[in-house]
Amino acid sequence: MRDGCRLFPLLLLALLRGQCHGREPAPGAVTCGSPPTPRHNVRLHSHEVKYGSGSGQQSVTGVEASDDANSYWRIRGRSDGSCQRGTPVKCGQAIRLTHVNTGKNLHTHHFPSPLSNNQEVSAFGDDGEGDDLDIWIVQCSGTYWEREDAVRFKHVGTEVFLSITGEQYGHPIRGQREVHGMPTANHHNYWKAMEGVFIKPSVDPAKHDEL
Repeated sequence: MRDGCRLFPLLLLALLRGQCHGREPAPGAVTCGSPPTPRHNVRLHSHEVKYGSGSGQQSVTGVEASDDANSYWRIRGRSDGSCQRGTPVKCGQAIRLTHVNTGKNLHTHHFPSPLSNNQEVSAFGDDGEGDDLDIWIVQCSGTYWEREDAVRFKHVGTEVFLSITGEQYGHPIRGQREVHGMPTANHHNYWKAMEGVFIKPSVDPAKHDEL
């Protein structure tokens, strides 16, 4: 009986600790430093092809191919150090998406997009350093951005949502879809984290999990 009396306070303490810590991130949480491929029917893509109108910056498009190396984007914080490698991304968190192959950030500004006349989305900056128009808020329904969740990316500076409505380019990027910003939340601006390397929440940044 004495042992039982001793165990009860320990069990109570363990329960209280669990309540204080709140919900732990699931193994499927998307993490800082990971380079997934955001997808909305097609995959978010960029390349060293500039817009022929608008800003003239590097274009951002959507492609169907699942094995295109130009469709990987690294998740970074609003500022350096604010999104440590392997830390789960929270719903409502401000992030930057940096194109792995060119080092430019997902960006938007008050230029019309070339096909739909929505807001142009480009890739901007050098070696991951751009400006305040590279910041996006992850909108999701839970505590953390989960790999299986459909999320929205809302632009902090202009309040548009990263969207695709299906318009297709001709030469030299024939068949690729226009990516643009829309002012309203709708079914055109849901995205999922698809192919890529997902760094596990761990003190050891070398540990990662591939899909």
